[in-house]
Amino acid sequence: MNEDVWLVVPLYNEATVIADVVRRAREVFPHVVCVDDGSADDSARLAAQAGAVVVRHPVNLGQGAALQTGFEYALSVPDMRWVVTFDADGQHQVEDVVAMLDLARAEGLDVVFGSRFLDDRTDAGLLKRAVLRMAVAYTNLTTRTKLTDAHNGLRLLSRDVVSRLQITQNRMAHASELVSQIGALDVRYAESPVHVLYTDYSRSKGQSLWNAVNILAELILR
Repeated sequence: MNEDVWLVVPLYNEATVIADVVRRAREVFPHVVCVDDGSADDSARLAAQAGAVVVRHPVNLGQGAALQTGFEYALSVPDMRWVVTFDADGQHQVEDVVAMLDLARAEGLDVVFGSRFLDDRTDAGLLKRAVLRMAVAYTNLTTRTKLTDAHNGLRLLSRDVVSRLQITQNRMAHASELVSQIGALDVRYAESPVHVLYTDYSRSKGQSLWNAVNILAELILR
């Protein structure tokens, strides 16, 4: 079951949590590839010990580059049919991936975007929620998509879609670039409610209000 699904996990200095993230994911989805993006800690070794395939960048290139490397690895596996982009810091929930996959299979979708704004499980904070909604409005205005949460890192992509993506933006702008490229394709997509779990640890890794402001600023500058 789920042998045709690969989780692609960008990994950068997450030694504190990555083993647990990989173990929990592999209870349902056995195939996980972690792209170690030049970590200075023990992240790569711990991910491998937990059962992930680890591909390494010798230097830090950014999350967009890590996702592209993960996509290329997954495409090298003949039996892969679905890719899930999944965070390394414990924010994403495996049960949400199951629901997204069920939705895609039931409705013949090519892409399912996770959205933290379709239910009330995610406590993003009023200011961060407002800034992210402004980013969504800008993305919807400038791409051929209509989403409620364009910068959620939890996404389900069919093999066909992954093969047609080419991420060139390495930093925060990669998320809007990915949405823009998908919007330009003639594919079926939908959103599914997900729970983004903000913890003290994940906030310390860049999930602050300032990070949301950076997303909006980079969108406008781009």
